[in-house]
Amino acid sequence: MQTWIVEETNEISRLDKYCASYLGKPRNLILQLIKIENILVNDQVKKPNYTVKTNDQISVVELDRPNIEVEAHQVDLDIFYEDDDLIIINKSSNMVVHPGAGNYTNTVVNGLMYLSKKLSSINGEYRPGVVHRIDKDTTGLILFAKNDQAHNKIGAQLKDKSSTRKYIALVHGVIDEDELVIDAPIGRDQNDRTAMTVTEKNSKDAITNVKILKRFAKYTLVECQLTTGRTHQIRVHMQYIKHQVVGDPKYGLRKTIDCDGQALHAKTLGFIHPKTNKYVEFTSELPVKMQNMINELEELDE
Repeated sequence: MQTWIVEETNEISRLDKYCASYLGKPRNLILQLIKIENILVNDQVKKPNYTVKTNDQISVVELDRPNIEVEAHQVDLDIFYEDDDLIIINKSSNMVVHPGAGNYTNTVVNGLMYLSKKLSSINGEYRPGVVHRIDKDTTGLILFAKNDQAHNKIGAQLKDKSSTRKYIALVHGVIDEDELVIDAPIGRDQNDRTAMTVTEKNSKDAITNVKILKRFAKYTLVECQLTTGRTHQIRVHMQYIKHQVVGDPKYGLRKTIDCDGQALHAKTLGFIHPKTNKYVEFTSELPVKMQNMINELEELDE
């Protein structure tokens, strides 16, 4: 990573033009890096036309990344639903959604391209069709748009918080409340730029609604409904209240029950369909390994 502070003489430049000039790199490469979120301003993602200001901190990751084209190749995908406008994938664990940051193959996008699926172009060549994302180790439902009109309509619902996104998580410790709202802003961790944290500095509002489903001796099964959709939001918020997601490789506890992957599943996805204008909702079952983990805890409590 390369990081520097913007000097006063540069404060009237667009981000893309400024970085191209400062780094001596082609502007199209800079645009690609901005689109895949490898250029940050004060640890936040900005658009190419953002006007850099005095004392802005610019961070660039993978500056010398070769100009790799996104290739179509076979990936084992579970297509949960599909019509002329949408594709919903029931994603498995250890699968990245789209190419970028060192993962340019074996992503969901690579697999959809192999299946000759038409995808919206709004998010560029590295994120075609991507309306929202879930983490690599999180399982469950993720939606892709086949055209720009559908993408815009669903994206607007995510922005105005009218869509439904519910996750099931197994977390450490026993939560006393039956329901709680975690309202704590999230920004990049100043000590680890690959991590997020609850902070007032360069952060965005983040709200997670938590409902207790079942309590075990040392764990709690919860439903988390997102009001906002920040990077790693549920994982960071559960760490913040000291009830970390079981198996979380970044924010979790080292001592944990025997589990394979992260016990976090995107179970329910609801929205107004872009063509019918009617509300639709999709729900997927917990992955077998996560369900087996819960079954074992239930047997121990008997």
